[in-house]
Amino acid sequence: MRTLIKNIGTLAGICPNGKKRFEGKDMARLESIDDAWMVIEDSRIQAFGERKPEEEGRIDDAVYDEVIDAEGGTVLPSWCDPHTHIVYAGSRETEFVDKIKGMSYAEIARRGGGILNSADLLHTLSEEELYVEAMRRAWEMIRKGTGCIEIKSGYGLNIADELKMLRVIQRMKETLPARVVATFLGAHAVGRQFTQPEYVDLVVNEMIPEVGRQRLADYIDVFCDKGFFTPEETARILDAGAKWGMKPKIHAEELAPSGGVAVGVAHNALSVDHLESMAEDSIGILRGSCTMPTALPGTSFFLNMPFAPARKMIDAGIGVAVASDYNPGSTPSGDMKFVVSLACIKMRLLPEEAINAATLNAAYAMGLSDDYGSITRGKVANVIITEKIPSISYIPYAYTSPIIKKVIMNGKVECGQEV
Repeated sequence: MRTLIKNIGTLAGICPNGKKRFEGKDMARLESIDDAWMVIEDSRIQAFGERKPEEEGRIDDAVYDEVIDAEGGTVLPSWCDPHTHIVYAGSRETEFVDKIKGMSYAEIARRGGGILNSADLLHTLSEEELYVEAMRRAWEMIRKGTGCIEIKSGYGLNIADELKMLRVIQRMKETLPARVVATFLGAHAVGRQFTQPEYVDLVVNEMIPEVGRQRLADYIDVFCDKGFFTPEETARILDAGAKWGMKPKIHAEELAPSGGVAVGVAHNALSVDHLESMAEDSIGILRGSCTMPTALPGTSFFLNMPFAPARKMIDAGIGVAVASDYNPGSTPSGDMKFVVSLACIKMRLLPEEAINAATLNAAYAMGLSDDYGSITRGKVANVIITEKIPSISYIPYAYTSPIIKKVIMNGKVECGQEV
């Protein structure tokens, strides 16, 4: 199957082969070409250039299986979302009202709400019901341009329900056109019937081996923060996961400077996520490491809390990724375009930096940047075609405008305005 995309106004997000992530000043580089074309063959980007193929004496439209006219729109790599919790039951709008009245996230958690509330709801749903709800959310994300999605467990908090969540994620992997990776987050909170030491033992001695035996998770996560799991407990859980081939992607320093960044870097975590309360010295710990700091500006927006110091990290020479954190309690949205806008408006990233944070760097934070996150020959053809827009900066500027005209996954049009 060969597809031609012609009449591209701007083709943006071009990277050379082998580029895995952007760091520091390099994050402001978003290579592009105008009046462009792209050829896709067997789901991958085969070629692209500044003129239409027929103008260079190559071949005409008739030799392609499909021709897509971009009509002057911009073509970008699809968004990559490296931190979501979209397998959940019900909603938590009562807690939303509690926050409006002045209760903090930590206060709600201490009274038995938050994550524990979601665990109670999830326990009542069948696997099929969870799958149907999660697929609706995933397609919502795809329609808004997201082509890679990391999905965590963590609302089970017992063996049976954690495995139920992971089986749902596995089924989503097999049925969605977007690329999905699974993260085991049994250590999201302590289940109601356990003490904290008992629960850590359960995660290490029973949950992780069973998840490993069934090969249900690519990564492992721990909520390493004040009121949740300590750095010592986190290290123990990560070490146990490593024995089953699960690389860390951890929650760190959302609520307090908890040492989560240090334990993540020490364990070669793929990413450390949240960072709203990150200590200044954590920037030095991240510099030169293989770990991608991942900011979740939608969480800060929804909870009215500080934003991660992404600007400081970039100015210190570090790369940054962004993610939606789509979940029922702190970020009930998977709109990565809005995340990019928040990164610009609230974290002071340039449009180019924010787009790179949501594409190549976000793919890196999922272990997928060899195949996704940029316009590169040989990469999977997951791309967005926008309406005709005046510039790249218009994307975060028009923060609620639905500018996506077509979403292409694996070289095929999955949805568009006309669908």
